[in-house]
Formats: sequence, structure tokens, C-alpha cells
Amino acid sequence: MSKNVRVRFAPSPTGPLHIGGVRTALFNYLFAKKHGGDFVLRIEDTDQNRYVEGAEDYIVDALNWCNIPFDEGPGKNEKFGPYRQSERKHLYKQYADKLITEGKAYYAFDTAEALDAERKGHEAEGKTFIYNWHNREKGRLVNSLVLTAEETQAKIDAGENYVVRFKSPQDETLHLKDIIRGDIKIDTNVLDDKILFKSDGMPTYHLANIVDDHLMDITHVIRGEEWLPSLALHKLLYNAFGWEAPEFAHLPLILKPTGKGKLSKRDGDKLGFPVFPLEYKAPDGTVSKGYKEDGYFSEAVINFLAFLGWNPGTEQELFSLENLISEFDLERVNKAGARFDPDKTKWFNHQYMQQQLDLNLAEQFKALHAELSEIDVNYIALVVGLIKERATFVNEFWGLSHFFFTTPTSYDEKASKKALKEGTSEIMETVKGLVLKTNDFSVENLQTNIKGWITDNEIGFGKVMMPLRLALVGALQGPDVFDIMFMIGKNETVKRIDNLIKSI
Repeated sequence: MSKNVRVRFAPSPTGPLHIGGVRTALFNYLFAKKHGGDFVLRIEDTDQNRYVEGAEDYIVDALNWCNIPFDEGPGKNEKFGPYRQSERKHLYKQYADKLITEGKAYYAFDTAEALDAERKGHEAEGKTFIYNWHNREKGRLVNSLVLTAEETQAKIDAGENYVVRFKSPQDETLHLKDIIRGDIKIDTNVLDDKILFKSDGMPTYHLANIVDDHLMDITHVIRGEEWLPSLALHKLLYNAFGWEAPEFAHLPLILKPTGKGKLSKRDGDKLGFPVFPLEYKAPDGTVSKGYKEDGYFSEAVINFLAFLGWNPGTEQELFSLENLISEFDLERVNKAGARFDPDKTKWFNHQYMQQQLDLNLAEQFKALHAELSEIDVNYIALVVGLIKERATFVNEFWGLSHFFFTTPTSYDEKASKKALKEGTSEIMETVKGLVLKTNDFSVENLQTNIKGWITDNEIGFGKVMMPLRLALVGALQGPDVFDIMFMIGKNETVKRIDNLIKSI
């Protein structure tokens, strides 16, 4: 690319960052890194009524946990700062004034009541009210296109509320290009004259984001599909200022698991999965689940988010962040919405679980359970190596492995009926003797001695192995019986067999 690639992620600090926003940040990050460019964070907080304390910190923490930190933004490499729009509001008026001076925008003094009356009047005639070329100069609407310059200034001086509207062109065909959507044609006659600036000194998103993207040298705007209807206005604004527009790419929606409608927090609450990267505590005290706190690995979250709308064109599904950077291409992003599959997200986490070092998992496991506080983490790591294949989350480890750390005090009723038969006590006494005689207490020797005895005496394996597992575990579950015996040791093995014999 001829210009240094610069992309921006520009969330509003109105609450927690939805995974749809994380996906947008990820695609911006991947594109920037693929092309050796910069990933910029800009906080779009012009709507102060919806501002939520702590939301900006949440956004930054979420990006960091996902391992997609911004290169430039609030408090970091502020080459084009400030990066909060509320701190840039002094910049925007001059650009609104420039458009007015050049006849590309105008002051409008219409009250909310007057506009509502216009809408209702149009509806009564079966029409839709659009504030644009069709009616802006007919005299029913109050704006500087029908007022004299003196009348306009008198209203401003009198403190009347006003907005600055963009003067959309009439009878033009606008040719737009989107990297994902392709060529788009828009008839400018259907566009309304959007508000760019308000008399309270604050710009709307439309003006602020265009000015900021230009001043920050943004080369590519990668954002959600919900902004596609604004593309025409934004391109017209670039034209009006005489600026080169960035390239645009509008990402597909993330859909509900049913495939119908946009994924929302309510869907997560209803079906029991997070829609936020980190747990979020709202100002009213309510707590929303987060992928981190639910036990997901950040690498798994990034991997499954990458596949919500993007396809590498191969059968490969597991990608490290480095792989994603190498393979990512906006032209392989789909136009159609991407259905969110909670089971697939768990599949990704399971795959990443298997890639983790047993010692790292053991440290996480130990931190979750007071029962493990005095146990050597290296022993825990050996246990983890035996059971992690059956787990999706670290918080499932205890249920899969508690018998490695504590002696069973009861036996599963259903398993007992299946495993305990006439003659079981005698069989278990013999097995106990074999265990005691095994001097080199290894998995191989235990297996050779016990399986050899079963075979030599032509006893059914189930008659021996099921009660033996019940003695060791308290249920008919767990990894290989001989692995369990080796791990808990000879004395503990004998003790558990004795306990079972006494209970029969």
C-alpha cells in the first residue's frame, strides 16, 4: 500500500464492550498488523448523556485481555491527540462553519414540535417526511436557506436553539465502493439533510468522525454493517471538504444462535453464554458474565471471533494470532450475517485447553480450590495431564479429578448396583494382595500383575475392573484405573480397596 495503513476502533463509552465490538476491533487490528500499520483507539463520547463511568477503562482492559492492544490512543503515543471526542469539541465548529460559508450546510431552527407536525402531516397523506431538497426551501421549514443573513444571525444572537444540517445534493448518483460489499450506487434525492452540529457546541457523530478520521490520517474505516446507511453522507462530507476519503469496509452482523436478528445481551442471558469479553458490573449493581471469568482462554475468544464473518478459504479452524495476521484479508469477509454458535465457542476453548502447558493449568486449578493449597503443583500438573482431554474449562477439573486428592467417602448408588456382585469382596481381597506384592509400583507393573491374574483365572474383566474403579473413584468414571493407582500410591490404593470391601 502506498500510504502507511492507519485504522481506528472508535467505541462509545456507554457500557461494556459487546463481542460484536471486539470483533470489529480485532478485524481492524489484524488488518493493521498485516500491513505494518497502526491500530488507533478513539473514544467517541460526544453523547455525554449516555456516558458511563468506567466504560472507557473496560474497553482498554478488554482489548488488552484479548491481546489486541491499541498502538495509539488515550494516554499512549498521542501523536494526533486528544483521542476523546469530548476533548476535541473545540475543533469541530470551524469545520461546520466552513461548510456553511461554502453553501454546503445551513442553520436550521425548527423546533421538535414543528418537525413532529410535519411528519404527521406527511403521514396523513401517506407520505414519508424527509428534510432535504424537496422541502428545505419551500418556507414551511425555518432555516438559513429561506431566512436572510440578518434574520439568521439575529436568531443565533437571541440564543435560539439551532442545528447545522448538511445540504445533500439533488439529482445526483453517488458511486461508492466498499471493500466487502463492492460497488454501491445511491440516488442523492433519497438522502435527508443530516444534522452535523448543534447549538450546544457538540457535533454529531457524522461530522466528528469525518473530521477526526481526516486529522488522524485514517486510511481505512472498518466498522459494523449498521453504519452502511451512513456511508453516502460520509463520502459526501469528504467531497464537500475536498479531502481524500479513506477506504471503507462494513462488517456483517453477528446474528443470534437461531440466525434471526442481531445478537444481544438478552440472548446470552437467556441461553447462558457471555456476550462481553470481561465481567461487567453496571452502575446499578447488576453483573453481566464475561468470557474471561467464565474460563475461556483469550486465544480461543479471538479465534472464534475471527470466524464470525471471515473465512480463510481452507479447512483450517485453529489459528494463533500470528496466523490470523498472516492470513487475514478483508476480501474474504462475508457480506451475510454470521450466526453465533455457543457450542462452537466451547469447542474452540476445548482445543486451546489441550494446547496449554499442564503446569500452567495446574496453577490456575490450584488457585480455584482451597483443598489443593497444600498439594505440590507438580503433582496437580500430572493429574491435569490425565483429565484435561475431558474438560472444556479449568473449573471443570475438580469434578473430573477430586478422587486424586481426596478419598471417596461414599459410592454412587447406580454404579454400586452395576459393579458389586456376589463374590466381589473375595475378588477385591485378591486384588489388594496383588497391589501389596507390586514392589516397583509403576503403571506397567500394576497392569501386568492385575490383568495377568484376570486372564490366567479366566475372570471377566468387568467383574474386577468395575469394583476396583468404584473403590478408587467412588463412581464408574475417570481416567485409566492403573494411572489412578500409580498417582495416589500403594498405601492409598490399599486403603480405598479396604474401604470398599468393608462397605459391601
